[in-house]
Amino acid sequence: MAKQIEMQFLNEENRTVTISLEDPVEPVNPEDVNAAMDTVLSENAFTSSGGNLVSKKGARIVERTVTEIQLD
Repeated sequence: MAKQIEMQFLNEENRTVTISLEDPVEPVNPEDVNAAMDTVLSENAFTSSGGNLVSKKGARIVERTVTEIQLD
């Protein structure tokens, strides 16, 4: 099962921008995620087509299952 952490921000146009990272450390510490998102904002580490990231919207863990189909 593949896992990602998605950190969601709002940009200057009030649109959602998602930054995804593979294989998050578990258990996820909400305080660490919050601090990392604060750092992204304070250092203006990323920009988007809608301008700079200006605020945090949320964060989540996404899991997905991939099943290969055997073809003849």
